[in-house]
Amino acid sequence: MSADVATASISTRREVRSVLIAGVGNIFLRDDAFGVEVARRLATRAVPEGVRVSDFGIRGFDLAYALGNDDDAVILVDAIQRGEAPGTLYVLEIDPDSTTPGVLETHGMDPANVLRLAAALGGRPRRIFLVGCEPSDVGLDDEGRTGLTAPVEAAVDGAVDMVESLVARIQGGG
Repeated sequence: MSADVATASISTRREVRSVLIAGVGNIFLRDDAFGVEVARRLATRAVPEGVRVSDFGIRGFDLAYALGNDDDAVILVDAIQRGEAPGTLYVLEIDPDSTTPGVLETHGMDPANVLRLAAALGGRPRRIFLVGCEPSDVGLDDEGRTGLTAPVEAAVDGAVDMVESLVARIQGGG
């Protein structure tokens, strides 16, 4: 398994203690289930103290409330269309004060609205990251289909490794 990787520069801060890993996406829209599958696999692994893994699916309201838990960092995991080859993985840091984080595309929820709602509820994570994968098919026809396409399925384990590495960097452990 070899996924192309585009990575943004990430600065680390030692004071970060709590991290929410939020898998988002719709399991009925093929590759849109990428974040859900990454969260499912991460949930079976040991995570450092202070780290929570949750599958939010398309529940934007629940995610907005979770963003109010005063986490130091949030890692969103989702399919994201940026025009690269299917299976390309990305790590992006999102400005938590931005009301229109244009690089996010969560299909079942508008992330800008989720961030605005979270802020209105008093939640404002200090740092927000996106671990994304270029989809091949997000099943936007009327039929809906389950199951990841081959290039996105092949990228899932790489994304799990990226999330674990990012958590270690955020928490100052590596």
